[in-house]
Amino acid sequence: MLEGCVPWPADQAARYRARGWWEGITIAQMLARSAGRHPEKTALVCADQRLSYRDLVETSDRLACRFIEAGIEPLDRVVVQLPNGPAFVHTYFALTRIGAIPVMALRAHRHTEIRHFVRACGAVAYVVPDRIGGFDYRTMAIEVQREFPILRSVFVAGEPGVGQHDLREMIAAALPAQATAALATLRPDPSEVATMLLSGGTTSLAKLIPRTHDDYVLNARLCGRAGGFNRNTVFMAILPLGHNYNLASPGMLGAFYYGGTLVLAPSGDPADVFSLVEREKVTTIAAVLPLISDWLNSPVPDGYDFSSLKVIQNGGARLAPELRSRLRERFGCLPQEIYGTAEGLINMAPLDAPDEYLMHSSGRPVCEDDEIRVLDDAGNELPDGTQGELATRGPYTIRGYFRAPHINAEAFTPDGFYRMGDIVRKDGRYLFTEGRKKDLINRGGEKISCEEVENLIFAHPKVKGVALVAMPDPVFGEKACAFVIAKEGQNLEFAELIAFLRQQNIASFKLPERLELVSEFPLSPVGKILKRKLREAIAEKMERDRGKGGEPMTKRAME
Repeated sequence: MLEGCVPWPADQAARYRARGWWEGITIAQMLARSAGRHPEKTALVCADQRLSYRDLVETSDRLACRFIEAGIEPLDRVVVQLPNGPAFVHTYFALTRIGAIPVMALRAHRHTEIRHFVRACGAVAYVVPDRIGGFDYRTMAIEVQREFPILRSVFVAGEPGVGQHDLREMIAAALPAQATAALATLRPDPSEVATMLLSGGTTSLAKLIPRTHDDYVLNARLCGRAGGFNRNTVFMAILPLGHNYNLASPGMLGAFYYGGTLVLAPSGDPADVFSLVEREKVTTIAAVLPLISDWLNSPVPDGYDFSSLKVIQNGGARLAPELRSRLRERFGCLPQEIYGTAEGLINMAPLDAPDEYLMHSSGRPVCEDDEIRVLDDAGNELPDGTQGELATRGPYTIRGYFRAPHINAEAFTPDGFYRMGDIVRKDGRYLFTEGRKKDLINRGGEKISCEEVENLIFAHPKVKGVALVAMPDPVFGEKACAFVIAKEGQNLEFAELIAFLRQQNIASFKLPERLELVSEFPLSPVGKILKRKLREAIAEKMERDRGKGGEPMTKRAME
């Protein structure tokens, strides 16, 4: 396995193979197998483009050849920061066909995050769009390249800059025979790393999660099975495909594993979504709490035929039972809760589960060999019904982060269980989430590392102390509130803080959406900031504001 990764113990790996969990095929081979079964079937729908399975494989293989010509080799790490679209799909399968490793950045990431990914994984290439909105990714790529000479190549889906490769030309150009021959000689090892996902980031910047072909194909297969996927599935993706949720849980790879169709929505707007549901006869949508809340409160869906819908999945943040009930009544389909982690374990509520679990639980592990424990602070296993930290190991849960031995010593038990940092209670195999042990803010499924943002705020010349905490939000579940102690004689304005943070080039979803200036923080006897008390204080203040008829969140930072 790639240096810096932690392999499964030999005895466990042998057991997973013997039980058929690991099929011994790569992600690209999985796609080719589906294409062999029904080559002319529509695999991908995006705007006015419709690609068959044959089209998808042939185009991805052509791009793979071009990547080889450009110097991309097996096990090279390539940061991929593309929006949803055919270019993302072609790039992902082209890289995995070679045996190179896509590192899944998100559209919102900026210089700080991209520099970290390149440094942490040793990336040799970077794939970007040209511009989205007012932001030029080509310029950012040039700036990152100057800092990291190891980053040899930049590939652009759109108009390239000086010295950058044009993905469109790479796909369109005819292939010389030697390029096809070179691709044919490559036989990536299914037990090798296929993809690097990003952790939610509990401390500082995100950690890299190495997923192998074996375990990621299994991830897609089992999640697709739990979602009722088959060749008639028409799956809609709205959220970024670079997220584990929309990539393989069950996501794009789950749809392709079973020979279904992937429909890419241009946005989560009700008209965009439900016009596509009507036109493409969508059967399954992967959504999150803010989108579901918006659809439930909009009259727009009633203007479209959504009778094809069978399932609306929810991931990222728990959907309240009353919203699940409303979703079922409004759209005549099943709500399916998906709870898990990019590090591995995925829990899904079976579609035929009793209402007690379908409407209230966070699902159960999708694999019979997923081992789950609920632990107390001392690491002792707790009985069913008792709250504790969830720990897990299994055939698609990593055994360690990439090049992170010190973090691994804390994140994994001596016998290989991954500590998820979530507080749950267990009822047999079903899980009920109760909160988080880790210091994260879950903004509608986007995880914000408090420490990362706090470190950036600390750099402001007027700031003496800062604590970032979650405040409740009816749409996103949580948003970030910054409690700040200003230096003596200084007054920090909210707009001033946001302008400063924007200069640090961090993703917009990480920006605080409220500022509270305080003279001191509540502290424990050992001097630790009691964030629980800060969370309670802001929740109470917002409730008082609401009682007065005011808007509890008036200081907004998001675009």
